[in-house]
Amino acid sequence: MDSPLTRHGIHSWPSDEETHEFSRRGLDILVVAPHPDDAELGMGGGIARWIEQGKRVGILDLTNGEPTPFGTVEKRAAETSQASKILGIRWRWNLGLRNRFVEPTLEARHRLAGFFRVVRPRWIFAPYWDDAHPDHIAATQLIEAARFWSKLSNSDLAGTPYHPERIFYYYCIHLKIVPQPAFVFDITSTWEKKFASIKAYESQFITGRESLDPQPIDRFRDEAAYWGKMIGTKYGEPYTTKEPLGLNDLSGLL
Repeated sequence: MDSPLTRHGIHSWPSDEETHEFSRRGLDILVVAPHPDDAELGMGGGIARWIEQGKRVGILDLTNGEPTPFGTVEKRAAETSQASKILGIRWRWNLGLRNRFVEPTLEARHRLAGFFRVVRPRWIFAPYWDDAHPDHIAATQLIEAARFWSKLSNSDLAGTPYHPERIFYYYCIHLKIVPQPAFVFDITSTWEKKFASIKAYESQFITGRESLDPQPIDRFRDEAAYWGKMIGTKYGEPYTTKEPLGLNDLSGLL
């Protein structure tokens, strides 16, 4: 059937084999990003770490991210593919919304909720809700509403009713604020993968920015080092949540 979902530039649902696999097992983690590169910037280290630990991790980009000053649709798609390979991502889709025009409409909510019911993620990661970029704010509103809708029975949504257990929020923000995260994840062992995945987006962070001092790339390293310092490691990534975190022991705390 026709679908607004895009995978690697082709509008389709996952293959029949993958759909069966998701219905049977689901994803452990689904990262929803307004644009290609947001997932890498906000939580590339965590993505790489969880994949190394055997977690089933997927990324859903809501738009193709274009137009941008030095990018094209084709260039951005190639950069996204390269970044995905660096992180070890097997499953990445694009919802096909329009860059700069993301809104939490009923149509978009229906589309996203149906997607949640097909890939059945245990945990969803969404952009932090306070930002200067309207696409990021709208994306988070859309994700939260679609999470609720995905559990509805007696609806025309794809798949069967399903409610992701939690939404966590990653920081990929344009607003100059000091985040107050609920937890910081140690990404020392996967920092180089995160850094390489960011640099794969040459049109976004390198081309046309050669005269800047410091370079955007240097800023990203500084930020990761800052969060690492906060938890006594070399590099870290901040996350937050609106719902309380539950612990049954303290073995995971640094």
